[in-house]
Amino acid sequence: MTIKTNTLRTFAALLVSAAVAIGFGPAASDLAHAADAAAAIGKNSIQAIEVNDQGGQVVIRLTLSEEVAAPPPSFSVMTPPRIAFDFHGTSNGLGTTVQKLDVGALRSANVVQVGDRTRVVLNLNQAMPYDTRVDGKHVFVTLTRSVASQDTATQAAYANFSANKGSASGVGDRSIRDVAFRRGQDGEGRIVVELPSPDTAIDIRRMGSSLVVEFLKTTLPEPLRRRLDVTDFGTPVTEIATQEQGGAVRMTITPQGLWEHNAYQSDNQFVLEVKRVIEDPRKLVQGHGPGYHGEKLSLNFQNIDVRSVLQVIADFTNFNIITSDSVQGSLTLRLKDVPWDQALDIILQARGLDKRKNGNVIWIAPRDELAAREKLELEAKQQIGELEPLVTETFRINYHQARSIANFLSQEKQSILSKRGSVVVDERSNKLFVQDVPSKLDELRSLIAEIDLPARQVLIEARIVEASDTFSRDLGARLGFGSMLGGKTAANGFPQYNIGGGLEQTGFTGGLIEDQPVFGDNQAVNLAASPDNGLAPGLLSLVLWNAKATRFLDLEISALEADGRGKVVSRPKVMTADQIEALIEQGTEIPYREATSSGAASVSFRKATLSLRVKPQITPDGRVLMSLEINKDSPQATELTAGVPIDTKHVRTEVLVENGGTVVIGGIYVQDTGTATNKVPLLGDIPVVGHLFKQTTRRDNKTELIVFITPRIVEDHLVSR
Repeated sequence: MTIKTNTLRTFAALLVSAAVAIGFGPAASDLAHAADAAAAIGKNSIQAIEVNDQGGQVVIRLTLSEEVAAPPPSFSVMTPPRIAFDFHGTSNGLGTTVQKLDVGALRSANVVQVGDRTRVVLNLNQAMPYDTRVDGKHVFVTLTRSVASQDTATQAAYANFSANKGSASGVGDRSIRDVAFRRGQDGEGRIVVELPSPDTAIDIRRMGSSLVVEFLKTTLPEPLRRRLDVTDFGTPVTEIATQEQGGAVRMTITPQGLWEHNAYQSDNQFVLEVKRVIEDPRKLVQGHGPGYHGEKLSLNFQNIDVRSVLQVIADFTNFNIITSDSVQGSLTLRLKDVPWDQALDIILQARGLDKRKNGNVIWIAPRDELAAREKLELEAKQQIGELEPLVTETFRINYHQARSIANFLSQEKQSILSKRGSVVVDERSNKLFVQDVPSKLDELRSLIAEIDLPARQVLIEARIVEASDTFSRDLGARLGFGSMLGGKTAANGFPQYNIGGGLEQTGFTGGLIEDQPVFGDNQAVNLAASPDNGLAPGLLSLVLWNAKATRFLDLEISALEADGRGKVVSRPKVMTADQIEALIEQGTEIPYREATSSGAASVSFRKATLSLRVKPQITPDGRVLMSLEINKDSPQATELTAGVPIDTKHVRTEVLVENGGTVVIGGIYVQDTGTATNKVPLLGDIPVVGHLFKQTTRRDNKTELIVFITPRIVEDHLVSR
């Protein structure tokens, strides 16, 4: 149909009355936007939702892919009437987020997934009491039909809640347990309320610039009846007032600026979050997340003037729209349940137009016209900047060197100052004197405020553990034989011949035997134990001779078994600022001679130290990224002609560690095993007796080196005295 200008008001009123389609509220809207961005999938999933009207009751059956152990946590809202169920570890397997039901007082159901949690919101025409039960993979929700008005249904809901509370706990206490306020990680204000029962009815609504939460049919203990000033927390919430009023507990939350809220409940804990909304001057409707957030409308026109359609949207949104004289032409469109800001963009794109928003005024003109207008404005600002008088301002630098910031501001390739700007440094007072136009000084002021911040400190502790386990076994024997076939000689005379060792090694000399002979130290078998660790072996000597002392047998068994365990722990630690390299070392410097180019000898030094070199970086999520270099050097006991050898253990790596966590960054495990046998051929192979003719050495040494690193971020705490 064709719409003329003089009938525009009539059609505008008709469109406004027929075009409004409202979403399901701020809290559910927040969850819907978060669900579009979430990708996590729970183990269980909702497969189907079925509704049946059984006379005075509406029964909803939710079918899941796996069995449910207990009924899901739930809460209800009186205005507008809704019932919400939270399924933890469950995903939305329906393929859609909106289910239109229209059975009795049940209008629709919204199924929204956020991470691994899915919320099912039942939208009702009026408040109704409900009951929940579980049967295997099915969750049944029974709504009792209201007999009279909404107030009667509300009273029935209260009675049902009280009955459920009494049956669950057996206690009739309906008082709020606790009210607490916290600041979230993203700067949001979080109000945490401990409810007397999970079935407590909650009503959330906006009242002017405040947010009102009512906990129906509850009481408030005297210590909790208070007004909290939470301005110092730096959240959108400035004040929380909690009081008991008319058989319910009313909480009035006063935020400031642009904000939005989100509420959820887990068992007896109710959490309300108030987040700050950063206003985007280019967006027509402020909202959380990308996309369009305007109120929905429907348009159906044929060959209508563009200026008339823009007037319809202006009447619908109460925005002031200024249309350029060059905006002409007509179009045909049919839009149903489209956000009005999206509909405006579609109309502008169809006619090659664009918009600029300033407060609640929207300027609409062709793209070329807007671009030319903005170009003229920028050129005018540039000319003003070249003629604007210079202003000098002093900046005191608190946590950095003024010289480094001055070099940063006046870089040749990318100077932050204007062409006429200059900066002077006073190193004694650590101040900057900047001369520039006022607009640049405003930017510089905010920039220095972002840079001149105290550096966070990190304490890095390294533990170097050296463990050793040594074992060695050495077994040998010496065997000799002597004989005097011609009888005794003179006192202390020598035998006629000698096979093996003499008695001077056994300790039997000195008159134990009359006219005892003396043999030379020439063993027939000389395979004594000789361990490589320098320890003296144990000795067992045995000398046998006949009654006439004409034949002697000399036997000496030597053996050593050594088993040792040791551990050396080195713990260097150092504290440094964020992204500042630190070094700590302890040890000795060993001198050595080296030849110079002229041929003369000079003395140089080489370090044998325990050192820790680290450069930490604190990540935005509170972890520590470190570049590490660790040395554990020790000089050997033996000294060579060229100098002293040094045992070196060196680790260089880069690792990301949790704050206060410990990680193993390296380890070396060495095992040295070996067996050696020295024996007399043939005789050493004789069973049992062969041990007298051989020497056996066995070793098994283990050494292990492990390096642990523990970073700790030093937090600044305010101490009140």
